[in-house]
Amino acid sequence: TSKAVTIAEAFCHISFPTIFAILMRMLGEQCVFPLPEPQDLFQASQMKFEDFQKDLRKLKKDLRACEVEAGKVYQVSSKEHIQPFKENMEQFIIQAKIDQEAEENSLTEIHKCFLETTAYFFMRPKIGEKEVSPNVFFSIWHEFSSDFKDFWKKENKLILQERVKEAEEVCRQKKGKSLYKIKPRHDSGIKAKISMKT
Repeated sequence: TSKAVTIAEAFCHISFPTIFAILMRMLGEQCVFPLPEPQDLFQASQMKFEDFQKDLRKLKKDLRACEVEAGKVYQVSSKEHIQPFKENMEQFIIQAKIDQEAEENSLTEIHKCFLETTAYFFMRPKIGEKEVSPNVFFSIWHEFSSDFKDFWKKENKLILQERVKEAEEVCRQKKGKSLYKIKPRHDSGIKAKISMKT
């Protein structure tokens, strides 16, 4: 019976770290934080639609200036040296205009969705402002997400502790009940036969 207890103890010592690792993996897979990360909400609260619109206007102005400068190069270049520069620049400018327009449309659509979202949550602009700013909207969600994440971590820690206790209990029960029965060894070799004769 002492060998049986030793084997049960060894089983628990070997498998408990494995059980713990599996539980940690399961907890990690099942418990994905269900809200946007607080730092992402903080970053969103720092953005301003006006800054993006200003950047896009500057980009459009720079693109026009690039087109004018390319035109000047076309005029002063000889026909034999103008290619492939002219062809490449024209393709670049056409693609840049398409991309720039797509970005403007995307920003307009995002701004519209943002305003619809603030209206859905019955948020009103501050006095003197024409609309709710991302700072006001996302600061509230940042606070909520931060508090919720702290609570969520504590709850997950408690769940993990309960699972570890359950695994420890299973291990303790297995210590008492050996899964293997060990029979005493009967010597049947030459040594045993010689020792029986003497």
